[in-house]
Amino acid sequence: MLFDLRQFEQLKEFILTKLRDELPTHLTYHNIDHTEDVMQAAAMLARCEGIDENDRDLLAAAALLHDTGFFVARDNHEEASCNIARYYLPDYGYNPEEVEIICGLIIATQLPQSPGSRLAEILCDADLDYLGREDFFSLSDRLFGELRTEGLVAHEDQWNRQQADFMGDHSYFTKTAINLRQPRQEQYVELIKLKITA
Repeated sequence: MLFDLRQFEQLKEFILTKLRDELPTHLTYHNIDHTEDVMQAAAMLARCEGIDENDRDLLAAAALLHDTGFFVARDNHEEASCNIARYYLPDYGYNPEEVEIICGLIIATQLPQSPGSRLAEILCDADLDYLGREDFFSLSDRLFGELRTEGLVAHEDQWNRQQADFMGDHSYFTKTAINLRQPRQEQYVELIKLKITA
């Protein structure tokens, strides 16, 4: 593939500027910080998993665009992200086949996650990388604040129950994430359960 025709750095600058300037301010989790975080996690996982340069480039574009659907709405934001990807990517040198690969990766992140390829497994793991990291509780607080503002969770006890259930059922897909993140995630589930009051 002629991936030298892609203009990823220009795309990245354009999308990150839109995320910084145009997302609603109450999105304290699904914002530019999360996108940059997922991009870093995806790059790390791709290196560790031995993914080639061409596929790493496609993965980077998917990570960059995966939550742009929040410009439109929370519900079905993955599909909206794909529509945005299909609109912008051709202008930055991505061919139709590459656009559809990127859209497939984005759709795989929809909960419950359903990756159908190694690249999709990496993006899914990158999207939830924080569940097994040291900064989990601070990022979890941001997500709680965002969901509470939208009326999707009422109070901290409800949030703790939801988190314990979700994380108790969640498993990473790649060997790298299983080794790096799964043990700490399992510890966090037990800590969250201790916070549940009734």
